[in-house]
Amino acid sequence: MNFLIVGLGNIGDEYARTRHNIGFRVLDALAGASNIVFEDKRYGFVTTLKVKNQTLILLKPSTYMNLSGNAVRYWMNEKKIPVERVLVVCDDLALPFGKLRLKPSGSEAGHNGLRHISSVLGTQQYARLRFGIGNDFPRGGQVDFVLGEFGEEDEAQMEERLNTAGEAIKTFCLSGIQVAMNQFNNK
Repeated sequence: MNFLIVGLGNIGDEYARTRHNIGFRVLDALAGASNIVFEDKRYGFVTTLKVKNQTLILLKPSTYMNLSGNAVRYWMNEKKIPVERVLVVCDDLALPFGKLRLKPSGSEAGHNGLRHISSVLGTQQYARLRFGIGNDFPRGGQVDFVLGEFGEEDEAQMEERLNTAGEAIKTFCLSGIQVAMNQFNNK
């Protein structure tokens, strides 16, 4: 069975290590752990990861965050993947750094990438894995914070948090959203 795992971020070296690009970093860590590499394809960077009897299509959209839905729709159609087998990985300001929150659906919570995906798909009924980036910024400083890089303290914990997020993704594909939520939402 095929799953589409979408890591949200912005392309370009200037964004590579920003908080907003945590979706890309989660997928990079997942691919790196299996020694697979992304290929530059239509609407994004794509690779395939086999986990037991499941096939995970990993997608890092090259459309920039605000147009992520175009890439998601294209690859869902290309690989004939229903919305029930789509998982979007994104950053979340409302969660402390590294905290994971899986949900089967929900609002966009001000996230432009999720907003575009919901608009293009015509539904909010797709799973998401939110990766906490914290919210330690002054009033009016949200954009600079989100497009800023993680501090040393966060980076020191990053590898472990990325690996945990990768395990949450695998659990979603192997055991379903409820099992994954029970196992990872408090980690």
